[in-house]
Amino acid sequence: MGEQIVAALICQSLSHPLDTRQNCIVFFTVDTEQFCLVLKEGEDMNESITTQRLHGKNVVVIGGSKGVGRAIVAAAHAEGAQVLAVARQEEPLRKLVAAFPAVQMLRLDATDESAPAKVFATLSPDVLVVCAGAIPHAAPLGEQSWEQFSRNWNSDVKMSLFFSQAALTTPLPAGTTIILISSGAAIGGSPLSGGYSGSKRTQMFVANYAQQEADRLHLGLRFLALAPGGMMPETELGKTAVEAYASSLGLSATDFIKRRGLSQTPEQVANAVVEFASHPSSREGNVFLVSAKGIEAIS
Repeated sequence: MGEQIVAALICQSLSHPLDTRQNCIVFFTVDTEQFCLVLKEGEDMNESITTQRLHGKNVVVIGGSKGVGRAIVAAAHAEGAQVLAVARQEEPLRKLVAAFPAVQMLRLDATDESAPAKVFATLSPDVLVVCAGAIPHAAPLGEQSWEQFSRNWNSDVKMSLFFSQAALTTPLPAGTTIILISSGAAIGGSPLSGGYSGSKRTQMFVANYAQQEADRLHLGLRFLALAPGGMMPETELGKTAVEAYASSLGLSATDFIKRRGLSQTPEQVANAVVEFASHPSSREGNVFLVSAKGIEAIS
């Protein structure tokens, strides 16, 4: 529908030039639905259409089919980007593309060492977001095997390393922004999640190390790590965490969420990604916390 509306507006502007010396309202119809566009004095219709913050940019989201990744895909698409969603499972990808037909999809395992080259060959990113990761095994430390404890090191960290390395060695064009989605658990810990907190902290280090290397090589790349500050029960990861911690405290999930208070939403994280994608140098630092209060620099 969004593409149809833009097309209708362009046709309207070509066939009926507007007198922009005064306020005006354009009414148009798409599939029997009537819409209107309000232009203030001096505004140009084409300028109004192209005010989307990511208009003309290629955005690649690794882990874009569900949860926070899906919210990022939706936000980038709404802001005019050409979006490629990458994920391992085909069914969630197909559901995503059914909701957003203009979004491209690529099914692959992003922990494979060859994944970055395949992704970049499909769509060369202006903005690369690494959001995929494993659901950590929920159990106290004494009950975790090494395989369970290290699950996120072999997924979240591995993907962040491979894609950051590929961005540096390909290299991606100057001006490209690479965003690694970390977690507030990297700061406060998560005792029922095994090695999850450590892996998310390492993503922050990867972003910092990659930025230092990009600067040394004068590549003009911008590396960031964004850490959602609290659990998001709207996502599979957040739901698992809420249920585990609620059970450990003898609470219902609903009571646990009430006790913790407001947290950021996937949409707020997605909005933060769009802000950095559209103005990558607007804030100093490479690691940021995203909470219900907004964005805060960590380092």
